[in-house]
Amino acid sequence: MYLPGLRMLIKVKFRSEQKYVKVSHSDLKLSDFLDEAFIKFGIAASSRAEARLYDESGTEVDDDVFEEVLKQPNLGVFMLKVDNSSNETELSKIASASSEESSTAQYESDDAVLLSDDSATRKRRAEDEAGSLVQKILQTKPGGDAIIREYNKTKSLSDSTRRKMINILTADMTEKHSTSPPKHIREMYAQGIVALFPYLRDPYTKHGYEHYYDPKSGQGYLSWKIKNIQRNSAPSETRRCFSQSFSGGPKAQRDTSSSSGVIMTEEQCREAISLLKHTSEAHTVKAKMKETFQYRRKMIHDPSRCAEVLTEFPRYLDIKGLVELDFVLIFGEKTSAKFLERWPTVFMQKVIQQSKGLHFSQELQDLIDSAESAVGSETDVEGWGRDLASIILLLHLIPPSPQGRKRPGKMSASQAEKHLVIFKKVGTNIQEHLDSIEERTQPYLLAVGTKKNSIHGYYIILDKKAIPCKSVSGLGAFDELFKAHFVFGVSYSNVLNNMYTFIQTTIFEIDIGQVKESPRVAELRARFMR
Repeated sequence: MYLPGLRMLIKVKFRSEQKYVKVSHSDLKLSDFLDEAFIKFGIAASSRAEARLYDESGTEVDDDVFEEVLKQPNLGVFMLKVDNSSNETELSKIASASSEESSTAQYESDDAVLLSDDSATRKRRAEDEAGSLVQKILQTKPGGDAIIREYNKTKSLSDSTRRKMINILTADMTEKHSTSPPKHIREMYAQGIVALFPYLRDPYTKHGYEHYYDPKSGQGYLSWKIKNIQRNSAPSETRRCFSQSFSGGPKAQRDTSSSSGVIMTEEQCREAISLLKHTSEAHTVKAKMKETFQYRRKMIHDPSRCAEVLTEFPRYLDIKGLVELDFVLIFGEKTSAKFLERWPTVFMQKVIQQSKGLHFSQELQDLIDSAESAVGSETDVEGWGRDLASIILLLHLIPPSPQGRKRPGKMSASQAEKHLVIFKKVGTNIQEHLDSIEERTQPYLLAVGTKKNSIHGYYIILDKKAIPCKSVSGLGAFDELFKAHFVFGVSYSNVLNNMYTFIQTTIFEIDIGQVKESPRVAELRARFMR
């Protein structure tokens, strides 16, 4: 954005060297700018007459139009050529209608930055402009006023209203900027949404609007809708896909060198493992499990040995609490306690309330009734108890993503529930259940009881083996199930990935910004954390 009277620094690249060049808008001339750049890089003044500046299209920029060119909203990269040689200086100036950060994303480079004496003021102004743009669009389009009224009344938007808003904004965007609007345009609309509706901002992401448009991954509700529009447009109108690497999650390797102060020789480690295989004394087992923790972590991250962990350390199968022990060694007591502390006090009631806005079904209503029942009570509904019912409601709020044509395709939350927990009546032969499993490696809960709301015990089923849960409550058992993914280095089930990711980043606060999140995950977090 061109702001008369302000100074700014433009980052300049010359060969492999980078420096800032100061520019003053009070007397902005191309010759002065080039002189400043030559001084910065030690280029001989005698070359000044041979210097030529070109924009991205290859059009030469002369002194008469230099100031006007800088006023353009979509300014990109300048190329400086000296004496017609191959030496080029890239002058990257960020100019966008949104924020300083969104401009950086526009050109897919963190190197290009714009600094001024009042960057905070410019950022606020950009947010205000983006918010005003979205407000104007909604006020002038059919149905837009209803969206604003709903937000003013509830400080939120229902799923159906959010879809209407996205439809209105993407229609306006594609009408003005074609079916392939530039990144900075998508980002400006996303920024405008959270500027106009601040309670929709996600507090756990950098900008707060990534669930509407994420400049790094190119994902979000706006992009999803635009892709749908593009499918019906001319084949020539294609859009580059942006990829983003993620380094977090259950299978990520972590530095746990300080978790256990025990340093064992190879012989001592073999002796400890041998003892573990022949003793079931809980105190001894936990001590030796802690001593062999580092050995076990290396084994888990070794593709050729990871499947042998439960065979090498069989005490997981008969001594309760070992999953919790390892998780604490990885993340610490404070992180380990977060789910059981925060779910009943912060999240459970919000999940129930949000679920009441979903499309009605008797199954959903039964879950809500169970989740709202008194602690320890048995409802008349033949469904899960209070704790597990609330967890399954979260699965309804964050349903499975479509799995593709070669996979089961779109799966309902009810179908996905079987990937989370399976009920068996007391007296069932557990081994028969394990023997019946076919090629299933992702852990799930096996709940054993007289009926779903009266469970006597829980097991984590992994690699056709049953790990007994220490907790006898549904909430505690699910806590152990979640932790088992990290303890054994097992990825989430595809159909439960979004729900688990929400729990990982929003409740446990593990690997924030290091795992891929669906827009639905970020949207719910914005609703819950306001």
